[in-house]
Amino acid sequence: MSTLSDLLTAQDRLSETDIEWLHRVHGDGQLLADLASADIVIWGQTTDDSFQAVGHVRPSGSATLFYRDIVGEKVRPQWQSQVREAFQSGLIVDSTSPEWFEETPTRVKAVPIVRRGTDGRSVLGVLTRHTNLSEVRAPSRQQLTFDECADAIFGMIATGDYPDTTAPMGPRRGAPRAADGMIRLDVDGVVTFASPNGLSAFNRIGFVDELEGETLSDVARTIMPTERDASADESSLPVLLTGRSPWRSDIQARGVTVALRIIPLRDHGERIGAIVLCRDVSELRNQEQEIITKDATIREIHHRVKNNLQTVASLLRIQARRTSSDEARESLLQAMQRVAAIAVVHDTLSEGLSQKVDFDEVFTRVLRLVAEVAAAQNTVAHTRKTGTFGTLPSEYATPLALALTEVVTNAVEHGLAGREGDVEIVAERSEHTLTVRVRDTGSGLPEGQVGRGLGTQIVRTLIQGELSGSIEWQTISGTGTAFDGGTEVVIEIPMRWIRS
Repeated sequence: MSTLSDLLTAQDRLSETDIEWLHRVHGDGQLLADLASADIVIWGQTTDDSFQAVGHVRPSGSATLFYRDIVGEKVRPQWQSQVREAFQSGLIVDSTSPEWFEETPTRVKAVPIVRRGTDGRSVLGVLTRHTNLSEVRAPSRQQLTFDECADAIFGMIATGDYPDTTAPMGPRRGAPRAADGMIRLDVDGVVTFASPNGLSAFNRIGFVDELEGETLSDVARTIMPTERDASADESSLPVLLTGRSPWRSDIQARGVTVALRIIPLRDHGERIGAIVLCRDVSELRNQEQEIITKDATIREIHHRVKNNLQTVASLLRIQARRTSSDEARESLLQAMQRVAAIAVVHDTLSEGLSQKVDFDEVFTRVLRLVAEVAAAQNTVAHTRKTGTFGTLPSEYATPLALALTEVVTNAVEHGLAGREGDVEIVAERSEHTLTVRVRDTGSGLPEGQVGRGLGTQIVRTLIQGELSGSIEWQTISGTGTAFDGGTEVVIEIPMRWIRS
């Protein structure tokens, strides 16, 4: 399905700033649809001066008119003149009489979406409100208030006062909606209407009386008596609950958390009151806190595992220095390097929330271990990496880091062996496969055969057993480069195992 950005970019009529403005309007489409109890459609102008639906939101508390998706469709003939008039005049255009849509009587309101910039007002598109008249009954006081608030916001959209670019973005989980609880404030911050759910939300955090007729900032002071005086802090809760500025936050009391969103209402720039949306998000916030705690615990575990592995590596290094046998010293140093490579992965995991790692960063640190091996054997190895590994899950980053440590170390120890040379690592990641090529300017495979030592067995086990991949060794020839005569190791891992 095409997104709002895709459809608007294809028309090539609006700037990125204009498209972002329409995104903000569309982001509040559910609020508008619920307040108006109507379908909300956003129209963008096309290259042939018609209009195309670029966004659509259905009301959650009433029946939709559009059972099929209309995003991407051209405006229908019965709405075209109304939409065009709103776009050209910059004024709200209401239908004069009910219209029929698929045997359903409807009323349509066309609202120009206006953005005020340094060069004046510009109409970016048109928002239409489609009300299903077949379901119209005697409106309740709540519905009348919802309609008034919807009309106020439509008016602000038409004058460029909405959305407010200074308003903070809301959380993805637990954002309050109109049906969750709504409180209407007048210009002085006095509650003129509180929906049942809105009243219940404030009852749960400690206010047991009726909200209507109360000043909401005073209510906040009774709920949170430790709050500092409003005059001392312009961002304090009581000041914000006067409705003068857009605001999103949580209020906590008596073990209950209520998410709040304040939307100031204006009429041609003059403040006329505000809407306060509220929702009891106690359970959601408790779940989020549990997740944060678990993430912190997991990071701490990775950190301790890393420390323990580094300790083991240090002990192996000390033991290697004190042993008199060259063969034993070499085995201990190799074991130390393998442990250190695993520690690098755990160190990376301990620094972030995700259980995935940026393997390019991990491999850069692994190459430093290889440089130590080269220095210890009087070898000068010039290593370079091209391409990108991307992000890998931790369960696959560890075996791959260990396998590549072995492969690159072998290229330095056996390929270059006491002289100066190059080792190149090429990573190629496609949709289906991660391919890694390690090649050196060394002496090539002894007698053309792959060794059968412990390192080779470890690499085969890791690549073929744990990553379900393949590995091949070959002598390079016929390339016309300095790598001719050297060794190339090709590792292929199916992406189904490591897809991000």
